[in-house]
Amino acid sequence: MFNTQLSPEQRLQKATIDIMANPKYVALSGVMMIGKRVIRDGIPTALTNGRDEFYGRAFVESLNDAELRFLVLHEVYHKMYRHLTTWRWMYDEHPKLANVACDYVINVKIADDNANDKFATMTGPLTKGCYDEKYRNWDSAQVFHDLKKQGKGGGGKPQPGDGQGQAQGGGLPEGFDQHDWEGAEVMTEAEKRDLARDIDEAVRQGAMAAGKMGSGGDRDMAELLEPQVDWRAVMREFITSTCAGSDYSTWKKPNRRYIGLRMFMPSGVSEQVGEIVVAIDTSGSIGQRELSVMLSEVKCIADTVHPEAVRVLYWDTEVCADERYEGAEVENLVNSTKPAGGGGTMVECVPKYIADNSIKAQAVIVLTDGYLGSSWGSWHQPVLWVLLDNKSAHPSVGKALHVKARDL
Repeated sequence: MFNTQLSPEQRLQKATIDIMANPKYVALSGVMMIGKRVIRDGIPTALTNGRDEFYGRAFVESLNDAELRFLVLHEVYHKMYRHLTTWRWMYDEHPKLANVACDYVINVKIADDNANDKFATMTGPLTKGCYDEKYRNWDSAQVFHDLKKQGKGGGGKPQPGDGQGQAQGGGLPEGFDQHDWEGAEVMTEAEKRDLARDIDEAVRQGAMAAGKMGSGGDRDMAELLEPQVDWRAVMREFITSTCAGSDYSTWKKPNRRYIGLRMFMPSGVSEQVGEIVVAIDTSGSIGQRELSVMLSEVKCIADTVHPEAVRVLYWDTEVCADERYEGAEVENLVNSTKPAGGGGTMVECVPKYIADNSIKAQAVIVLTDGYLGSSWGSWHQPVLWVLLDNKSAHPSVGKALHVKARDL
């Protein structure tokens, strides 16, 4: 019910305390302490930049207590999941779809958690929000791609002078809050690192507190706490092992393949390693940050194995750009590269291009989100798939390395 005796500021504080005191939300307490939570005039509904939360005065006044708790939980989950940094690439491709994809994931979770006691309800003004049971236990990227497949939302990001244009159409729900993607982007790198560290620590401590109180586990919380694979070590091992030649042999370094058999054999040494090909999906899911981090690591590995060349292929439904770096040119790889493309996603164009152009690739690294339009392709080279934010992707060929973009 509405509490007319309290100001919007007092009601917001009360909602926060109610949530933190509820045993089923003990694990959220630490995240709720991050950033500031304030009432502002001039804000239509509510928004967060991933650290701070802002609530419109009139909007808060229009909500009853259960609805206000739902709204606060909604903003806190945006923070805990790091939506405004993890899924920035979705916003760059299609702002409206990015907004509703994140909202669908959050709203179905909060509704499920409160189905019995109605502690937080998506009623009143909140009914215009995004809700579909189909998206239960999905992540935002899966929802985003599903909405795209359905043709929802019209076109992509509106161009200057177009207003909101096509990016706002397509029969999508309006949503009941805003998302301050730009506010998240203008944080300094130091602020972003500090925020990521604070959220990680808050999630970890929250899970421990919930465990001690016996309030039960949270699937999403457990997933956030999963130890991540050292993707740099995996990539380095892949390249060094597949690019180890055998022009001549040496007894100075034992061949590791035979050590387990108690046999001391020479290892192969190559004066010349062939090309390393890095094939990058430019259909929209790979942001500039992810690209720079990945290519920087490739450059470092190249300094160790000394390949004949590093070739970068940008692809969507076809190879859109081919860049070849030899010798000292590899040093400027990150700053010189010029991504191209942005259409669909058909990775089979890459091995076909390699074959058609007689590229002697000794190893191929494919950077993609794994949401492919057709097959995984037919390869004649060792392939490492670096799959961003898509645990459901299982390549039928090559080796898979699952990476969370936020951990790059």
